[in-house]
Amino acid sequence: MPTDFDFKAGVPPVLLHELLARAAACWPERTAVTMDGHHFLYADVQSQTQRCATGLRAQGLAPGARVAVFLEKRLETVVASFAISAAGGVLVPVNPLLKPGQVAHILQDAGVSVLFTSAARLASLVPILADCPCLQRVVVCDTTAPSTRESVSAFPDGLAWHTWPDLLTSPAAHGMAGLESDVAVIFYTSGSTGRPKGVVLTHRNLLAGATSVASYLHHRCDDTLLAVLPLSFDAGFSQLTTGFVVGARVVLLNYLLPRDVLRTMARERVTCLTAVPPLYMQLAVLNWPVEATRYLRYWANTGGRMPAATLQRLRQCAPGAQAYLMYGLTEAFRSTYLPPEEVERRPDSIGRAIPNAEVRVLREDGTECAVDEPGELVHRGPLVALGYWNRPEETVRRFKPWPAALLPAGGHSAVLERAVYSGDTVRRDAEGFLYFVGRRDEMIKTSGYRVSPTEVEEVLYASGLVAEVVVYAIPDDALGSAIGAVLWASSAACGHADKDGADVLAHCRQHLPAFMWPQVLHWVDQPLPRSPNGKLDRQHWGREHGSIQ
Repeated sequence: MPTDFDFKAGVPPVLLHELLARAAACWPERTAVTMDGHHFLYADVQSQTQRCATGLRAQGLAPGARVAVFLEKRLETVVASFAISAAGGVLVPVNPLLKPGQVAHILQDAGVSVLFTSAARLASLVPILADCPCLQRVVVCDTTAPSTRESVSAFPDGLAWHTWPDLLTSPAAHGMAGLESDVAVIFYTSGSTGRPKGVVLTHRNLLAGATSVASYLHHRCDDTLLAVLPLSFDAGFSQLTTGFVVGARVVLLNYLLPRDVLRTMARERVTCLTAVPPLYMQLAVLNWPVEATRYLRYWANTGGRMPAATLQRLRQCAPGAQAYLMYGLTEAFRSTYLPPEEVERRPDSIGRAIPNAEVRVLREDGTECAVDEPGELVHRGPLVALGYWNRPEETVRRFKPWPAALLPAGGHSAVLERAVYSGDTVRRDAEGFLYFVGRRDEMIKTSGYRVSPTEVEEVLYASGLVAEVVVYAIPDDALGSAIGAVLWASSAACGHADKDGADVLAHCRQHLPAFMWPQVLHWVDQPLPRSPNGKLDRQHWGREHGSIQ
């Protein structure tokens, strides 16, 4: 039986790329990554990572420079992600579902200097590249990609073009030195006040999270993890880190249909599956072949509450697998989990704190809530992020000192540790198990994503078809919440009534990924209600449609 967390290669890894390097030293002949039936050994992935990092440094990548990866799940995505760390850069993963305007925002906001992408994706990005002044180089990650930038029309002058094979021509070299407190990754997540904001994570955050999650999920080096979540999502990226920390195999899957997930589980003998409730709802209505669950050791959820009916159905589909119900936020990677032995007793619970984290339920004055008293979930420990990229005011609002009264006896209160205040209202039962109550902000949780209503509103306004709009959440069993919009037409649009919303929806499809499209459009013939402070009243529409109690 393989040994968990066997650090026989020397000192434990401190930096992100050292996680892969240690796995390659411990298990060089084990498969690290499987993609479309192709298997890549740890030694081979590590060799490519070292050569990619050397190529980046040869191009003059500065320490701390931000490097974006805008790709679907594939080997180059994995190699680039760890090579950026080895080269001393900061990884900025970009959701492959995003539209060019949204990608431009991330490139601009993070000050990205190098972009990894594919030829097809690059063609869609060309119109926005000139608006990204920090961008210096593009790496096209297709082995059959065009060899020159002239092959892509209107490619901006002054922007260097490199191919993936050219980048890997350098001999492998050791990674850059660094500290665990250095910035490793910036994950972009929807903000409550508009466009996505970057959550800044250190090497320590990532490795502490990998070790904690792998420990309570009991990962082993003979496990096979199926990566169905986007690698730009913290929980998706953790499939790599929690797998690599024990030398497990990670199968990358860009699925088109839910049935593809079951087929891959059967073909690859998957033992570990983590997904979001909307995917599990789709899987739950299918007939699961015996081969899909023959090796399945556990399935885990993240990104929202699991409906009771879906939970029950999944336990019937995979009776031999354990169920882990998890709660997390990008600002702290993962906060709580419900052990499988508690699922039957308290299926609505989000569990208790994960290893190496402390979670409390606090009142606004910082004191701890009584049993069953709702309060804000607050998390402290090594998984707490540094804050938001270039957003000091929002960082101060969300990342605040841990209350001195809650420090352990004899704790030093002169310099208080920073904690993350989640914005989620929860309650704690007499045994210490937590239960989600609701959001304190206006974020919409849909399809496993957090969506800013303000960002959707900005796109709707940009259509020129509406004078006023409010986006709100509608309860939905399949999605968690659906996105609704109430609209008052602009004078320019009054001449051609768009009551079926065809023009508005066409605009949304052009500028937003599918998970951000409004599912319900409600047109009104007068200005929208306003709150006492004169703002458009989102609360009014939430109450009317039952999303706010």
